[in-house]
Amino acid sequence: MRDFRGRVAVITGAGSGIGRALAVELATRGARLALSEISPESLAGTAAACVERGAEVRAYHLDVADRSAVLAHARRVRQDFGGADLVVNNAGVTLLASVTEATWEDVRWVMDVDFWGVVHGTRAFLPMLVASGGHLVNVSSMYGMVPAPAQSAYNAAKFAVRGFTESVLQEMRVGRLPVGVSCVYPGQVRTGILRHARVGRGLGYQGLRERFAEEARTSPEQAARTILRGVLANRPKILVGADARRVDLLSRLLGSAYPRLTARRVRREADRARADAMRARLAAQRVRRSDPRPR
Repeated sequence: MRDFRGRVAVITGAGSGIGRALAVELATRGARLALSEISPESLAGTAAACVERGAEVRAYHLDVADRSAVLAHARRVRQDFGGADLVVNNAGVTLLASVTEATWEDVRWVMDVDFWGVVHGTRAFLPMLVASGGHLVNVSSMYGMVPAPAQSAYNAAKFAVRGFTESVLQEMRVGRLPVGVSCVYPGQVRTGILRHARVGRGLGYQGLRERFAEEARTSPEQAARTILRGVLANRPKILVGADARRVDLLSRLLGSAYPRLTARRVRREADRARADAMRARLAAQRVRRSDPRPR
């Protein structure tokens, strides 16, 4: 794929974050857009922004965890656009909770969206991509390369996306099929994924959210441009952000030692969060004791 002008781009999770930025960037490059999202309100905003840039846009309400809905969506896109040239399986959610406190429902929710959503989208649209000589993009995460505490469900889903996508790439090569395949590994991108995460009760989780907000250096727009450069270069592995590149390098250099270093860091942050919470409670108690108003 040399450019995106006139190409049909299918993007899931297009209502916000990287999905929205990809849609807007592709609109400026002349792509025709089939955008989907589980939230119609957020998707309407993305569609409007793309229309303002002169793009042909159709918006679809879609739950990627619903296999029948994704298959029907693919049929509708074929009817509306005649096929697909670029498919980005981007929709994702996360859960901040330890293995013991996460509910079965929460774990299944993450796997259904983050992993099965990618499988559904790949299988539904792959015949169109074979016909068009198009490109498949599946979004994993830097946590699809290394594990992290309180992210077991997310890690499992994103590692699975990585393995699934790399296998699809091998199948395309072995079968000499004209489909480019890329797995994307975003680092900390300034999206709302943690803001909308399901969260356990541990004291350290708020600290993780705050650290993410402080350390996320990559904007969704930067992420979108990086991904599209990778597609045009037909890169199987697209690393988004300096942190993702650093994790990739260190995980390859340090091997099994890298997760241990990550665990130590998170443990220190959890300890600090507990200490901060205790200080806050003590301060509140002092304020209450010093308040002369009757109770």
